[in-house]
Amino acid sequence: MKTSKPKLVIVGNGMVGHHFVEQLCEQQLSQHYDVAVYGAEKIAAYDRVQLSKYFASGSAEELMLTTQADYEAKGVELHLGQQVSHIDTANKRLTVNGQQTQYDKLVLATGSYPFVPPIKGNDRRDCMVYRTIEDLEAIEQAALNASSGVVIGGGLLGLEAANALSALGLETHVVEFAPQLMSVQLNDKGGELLKQKIQALGLGVHLSKATEEIVDGESAQHRLNFSDGSFLETDMIVFSAGIRPQDTLARSSDISVGERGGIVIDDNCQTSAKDVYAIGECALWQQKIFGLVAPGYQMAKVALSQIAQQMPERVQAPLTFTGADMSTKLKLLGVDVASIGESRGFAGAQYVELSDLQAGVYKKLWLDETGLYLRGAVLVGNVDEYSHLLSQYLSGDALEEPAVTLLLTDESAPLTLKDNAIVCSCHQVTKADIVEQVIAGNHQLAEIKSCTKAASGCGGCSALVQQIIDDTMQAQGLDTESGICCHFEHDRQALFHLCQVENIHDFEHLYQQHAKANASPLGLGCDICKPVAASIFATLENQYVLNEKHVALQDSNDAYLGNLQKDGSYSVVPRIAAGEITPDKLIAMGQVAKRYDLYTKITGGQRIDMFGAQLADLPAIWSELIAHGFETGHAYGKSLRTVKSCVGNTWCRYGVQDSMGLAIALEHRYKGLRSPHKIKFAVSGCTRECAEAQSKDIGVIATEKGWNLFVGGNGGMRPRHGDLFATDLSTEQLVLYIDRILMFYSKTAARLQRTSVWMESLAGGLEYLQSVIIDDALGVNHALELQMDKVVANYQCEWKTSLEDKVFLQRFSEFVNPENAPASTKKQYQYQREQKFPIASDVQTFTEINRSGSGAGDIAITLLDEEEVLV
Repeated sequence: MKTSKPKLVIVGNGMVGHHFVEQLCEQQLSQHYDVAVYGAEKIAAYDRVQLSKYFASGSAEELMLTTQADYEAKGVELHLGQQVSHIDTANKRLTVNGQQTQYDKLVLATGSYPFVPPIKGNDRRDCMVYRTIEDLEAIEQAALNASSGVVIGGGLLGLEAANALSALGLETHVVEFAPQLMSVQLNDKGGELLKQKIQALGLGVHLSKATEEIVDGESAQHRLNFSDGSFLETDMIVFSAGIRPQDTLARSSDISVGERGGIVIDDNCQTSAKDVYAIGECALWQQKIFGLVAPGYQMAKVALSQIAQQMPERVQAPLTFTGADMSTKLKLLGVDVASIGESRGFAGAQYVELSDLQAGVYKKLWLDETGLYLRGAVLVGNVDEYSHLLSQYLSGDALEEPAVTLLLTDESAPLTLKDNAIVCSCHQVTKADIVEQVIAGNHQLAEIKSCTKAASGCGGCSALVQQIIDDTMQAQGLDTESGICCHFEHDRQALFHLCQVENIHDFEHLYQQHAKANASPLGLGCDICKPVAASIFATLENQYVLNEKHVALQDSNDAYLGNLQKDGSYSVVPRIAAGEITPDKLIAMGQVAKRYDLYTKITGGQRIDMFGAQLADLPAIWSELIAHGFETGHAYGKSLRTVKSCVGNTWCRYGVQDSMGLAIALEHRYKGLRSPHKIKFAVSGCTRECAEAQSKDIGVIATEKGWNLFVGGNGGMRPRHGDLFATDLSTEQLVLYIDRILMFYSKTAARLQRTSVWMESLAGGLEYLQSVIIDDALGVNHALELQMDKVVANYQCEWKTSLEDKVFLQRFSEFVNPENAPASTKKQYQYQREQKFPIASDVQTFTEINRSGSGAGDIAITLLDEEEVLV
């Protein structure tokens, strides 16, 4: 006689509900239950984390996690578009569309819903939310008749929504009530840098803005009136101001919910009702709602283990929920952002902070009171250290070196992880789990995702998983792929070779001929492969970098031929070859700086930087400078930056050669070279080394017989003396060797690899490079020389060319200090030492070092304002 199986019902078919079903089937527990799933949406589970990808393809197909057919094949009933309205917990019955159905075990995975602030007018036409596929379809439809859009909310989802509007071609603004973006994950400095980077992309960011009402606009469909009296007009509005747990069903069924919402659960994910569990964003554990997918997955495993424990044949100890890691790494509007653990700090914490505003990078580590344990981190602009930091944080081990070394880790350095280290916090996958599968023959990232689930949640661990795959395969003596990104299976060197041999001059043809077969549709590319391609094309052809074929490949600095600064303004850096400047040019530069109220500074590279230039003023500033004989200094590009020099034998009594004359000649020869990373030169007129040539990519020191050449030096975070490459060279020999070295470097270096790292990575090191350049061991020297001659012959001042391009000039429309904007929206400056500075808490006139202890990270900077110093 056939015995009916108990019935297990899951309400909700989002990512967490679907994960519960997957685990249920993988553990073969579905054969012990009749399993039914009720989903309110009309389509099966999809990847809500990657929602913005919908606008890249215009289809939800790439987002789908399963299908109804998949569920049927697993023996699971999937009811889509079915709303459960009531739970009779006493009799274990559900009401679905007026019909009742029985359950024995019930799992609530109802998720959350978007919070819409109670603003008058929030229900107007084209006021939408950003949460489901249907929402995206509505946004896409509304954008057809709109030219501008506003996102209310500056958190993770808000910035994702802003990215979607921008991708649809709308003038996009983000309005946030808090004084910073991503206030949950980032501290104030990280939020400020993120704001600046987003503004540099042309998006408006409006912080500390409380929207009082939405009414008819004059120049657009809507007008948002803010509490401070200002306003903003737009054609459509997307609310993304946070989420609220979807606990309506529990409330109507007398299941306990929190005071501020959320279905109350214990460590077993059990609700107040017998045999009813809650998982994911609808669940409230110890007064906490977890808004990421990883904690939901952990809850799903816990609930399943608790249900399985009640089966007689199960002997494994059940899991319990003890909280979850909320670390995350993502790219928002092209900006890399990551947070780990206590990313906003805590009372008594020590810290290490790195802030490089010119490079657009901010990093902060939070340590415990002893300075020995990593407790949190925030990274903005560059997240290379994320995998290393996450490993250290999850291990819970004490630091073996000073904490600052965690921020000096080379991206390409091997990562040492213990076997039990958690690699994927979404699915709790360890390094050992991945290694086991690689040894078993699963060598592709897609295969590892399938069999371990690693990198299939938020995707933040993808790079680390790939590294473990590669390391394991190499340990087995197997070849690994070295693709530069998900679109190309070639590294930079291979792409360079392909473009050179096949005479490829634009990204479209490169993509058509060499992108992976399963890569995204033509023209998309990514923030990795597009700038790499732009650099390669520039090195090979030295064409105008902002012509129609190349402009879409450039990063934000190259796109505007200027370095973006922390306040949204730009710096202007004309070329001053070797630091030599005539009095007339010096006066002209001073007049320009005075006319446009620019902060001026003499740099370590012997140039004069002018800061605070507004975007709309850049063409006028450069017109004046070019009229006085200046040209672009390429301070914004991956190219030759400066050639530093002493005065040599022209003035100095110790000088033995004309270092000034050589430095000027070298700068003018190589000023048009685009390369894998920035390049710096220096020429010293004697061995006293006043120009510090040995710390430069190319260093030249005069001798009585000629010139000594040094290669691969580097200052900055990882100082390295250059290697002595050749001695007592004639000027002709010197230039010939530099030609070959720079072109060989440009041809063979990895993406964003400085010459110092390149030198260290060469098999055979200095001796190998000498054999190639001096002895022509590879037979390539003639080709390298011809290529450099081509670069030199095709040089142009990019600003001079740009000023003759009307299309280019259109991008310099006012969005900083617009003339017709209210005074409250204009950038404000303070004046100190007779120069202007951005108004910010970290711009002061004096610092003192305050040491509070002897542990790691115990150096704090106390900033004093001018009045305190005078007192």
